[in-house]
Amino acid sequence: MKSPLLTLPGAVPAEGVDEGVAAHYGDLFREQRALAEGTGFVDLSHRGVVTVSGPERLSWLHLLLTQHVSDLPPHQATEALVLSANGHIEHALYLVDDGETVWAHVEPGTREALIAYLESMKFFYRVEIADRTADTAVVHLPAGSIAEAPEGVAVRETPYGRDLFLPRGDLESYARKAGPAAGILAHEALRVEQRRPRLGFETDHRTIPHELGWIGTAVHLQKGCYRGQETVARVQNLGKPPRRLVFLHLDGSEVHLPPAGTEIRLADDGPDGRKIGFVTTSVRHHELGPAALALVKRNVPVDARLVAGDTAAAQETVVEP
Repeated sequence: MKSPLLTLPGAVPAEGVDEGVAAHYGDLFREQRALAEGTGFVDLSHRGVVTVSGPERLSWLHLLLTQHVSDLPPHQATEALVLSANGHIEHALYLVDDGETVWAHVEPGTREALIAYLESMKFFYRVEIADRTADTAVVHLPAGSIAEAPEGVAVRETPYGRDLFLPRGDLESYARKAGPAAGILAHEALRVEQRRPRLGFETDHRTIPHELGWIGTAVHLQKGCYRGQETVARVQNLGKPPRRLVFLHLDGSEVHLPPAGTEIRLADDGPDGRKIGFVTTSVRHHELGPAALALVKRNVPVDARLVAGDTAAAQETVVEP
């Protein structure tokens, strides 16, 4: 779904998963600084929007999601995962309940499969599931923003900012009030700085929540009764995940960023060393310079010097080994 904000001056369309919104509006670092200072907004209208309504919505979702939501207070933001039977991450939902309806935004291209799964689990529960993507656009206001949310819209307020579920027809008029616009690349740079994983970027077909630090934020350890819970409990109580998320400071003298999927090796092993991980997201940050998130084997020493492709990298621990 192509955003009308791509007609704003300087807008350069994003590619890949984020196609449909602007990558930037002509000045990546200015846009990052504006968000870091609590001004402007990010157009996330390409993300899927799913709602669940009905008197049993929270108790029903509680049975399906990794998060404890049966007693979720109105207007309190949370996030949750849907796991496979083997505990691998399939969906990530960013939720808020407005007192009558649960609103969730999800990664582009995932809402159809999520809705199909939810529909298959309705049984006799009094819930109604709806795809609201066609009429609802997600807009992100950074932490510290004083921009007002229009009356009547659902709002997710988190330490990183507010996500607004706007009527899609109001997107252009709201943008004129909330500007300046910042592109998805600025949003991604701050996400990497904040060490926050993203489905489809930091995950692959075998990722479990422990590897990314999603235990606690998206997975509640004091609840059961959801698909994949056995794996979560077993790894938490008896073992360690096979991989762990790290933050990488990349050599700033390199012209090109190592793209997602770039193999990571131990620097001391030389160019023929064995692969011990891979880059998941790489960005240019307005203060930190070139940086990335990556998944590495759990037993990689936390002080080891790394190489991402041909780029030297120093690691910071995100998930403890």
